[in-house]
Amino acid sequence: MRKATVTIKPAALTHNLMQVKKRTPHAKVLAMVKANAYGHGIKAVLPALKQADGIGVASFTEALEARNLGWNKTLGLIEGVFNASEWQQAIDYDCSCVIHHTPQLDWALANVPDATSPARTVWLKYNTGMNRLGFDDESVIQAAKLLYDAGYQLVLTTHFANADDRNHPLNTVQIQRFSSMLEYLREHVSSDIKGSLCNSAAIINFPEHAYDWVRPGIMLYGSSPVNHKRADELNLRSAMDFSAQIMALQTIKAGDAVGYGSRWTALQDTKVALVSIGYGDGYPRVVSDEAYVSVVDSRDEQNYHCPIRGRVAMDMLVIDLSGVPEDIALDSEVMLWGTVPHVDEVAAYAGTIGYELLCRLSARPLRVLA
Repeated sequence: MRKATVTIKPAALTHNLMQVKKRTPHAKVLAMVKANAYGHGIKAVLPALKQADGIGVASFTEALEARNLGWNKTLGLIEGVFNASEWQQAIDYDCSCVIHHTPQLDWALANVPDATSPARTVWLKYNTGMNRLGFDDESVIQAAKLLYDAGYQLVLTTHFANADDRNHPLNTVQIQRFSSMLEYLREHVSSDIKGSLCNSAAIINFPEHAYDWVRPGIMLYGSSPVNHKRADELNLRSAMDFSAQIMALQTIKAGDAVGYGSRWTALQDTKVALVSIGYGDGYPRVVSDEAYVSVVDSRDEQNYHCPIRGRVAMDMLVIDLSGVPEDIALDSEVMLWGTVPHVDEVAAYAGTIGYELLCRLSARPLRVLA
């Protein structure tokens, strides 16, 4: 049986959530579970995130799934709704929506939920420099007044463009713009307006600006959100192991090439293993020559770092067993990412980020809970 497996580790998720709370103890936590919980599966992660104050999703479909799974706390639609009828659905399912442009504002003003409805709280998006979604200075003030007068409770929110780089000059600009606008709105509209500025990277780099709500995403899943520290240095634990098994063993003769494009040629006789994993499962097709996997010897649980040789195919890849015991078992476990190598390492070998690798896993691997 082919054993490409994604193992989700709820205890790691809970641990990472506690790291968020430790860094921002006075803020509520809106845990991001968009994109199927960054590839981990909403159903798998919700029990592990029960100590969060709310969750954030990117679509009403994701919101409906979370509600059907029993999530009864705050549920935020972080891109808001996409039409007037969806606004009514958001009310029906007690969703708290982001409002980031005029049509959404109009739908909210035309159909105000009951005073006791969670949908009566809206997250007003302010464009402080990301220049993607949100109102400008004049428009956000006008929108805040209209929403408050209609009976809404407001959370002013924005999004960093460069929070992963703590020295980027735009961070200071965005922080100043946000804090000034929040102060203005609290003085001229309502002192009860809340603030939400920090994503995962900002929780690490700017925890002093946590305000009332933080919005952790990637750090919950054990990946580093910043460019100057690894996940283990931040006391974050990988919430996913991606593994397979050795399916065949052979020796490549000196001078022979391996795989599509004959990308790698053996300089000497080399023992290799075929592993039952490929880009059809979600492992990146293009990785550098530094990419490796860990082979686990089931007899003593020792891990061996084995370089990937040649091009990754749809269903398999080839690894170099130099330095691995000669009698390694045919069905030995091969770790693609997890603790070692970390998904952030693999992403670097593929010229991308851990977010992408986690989110683009295919449905083919077996999924289990640790």
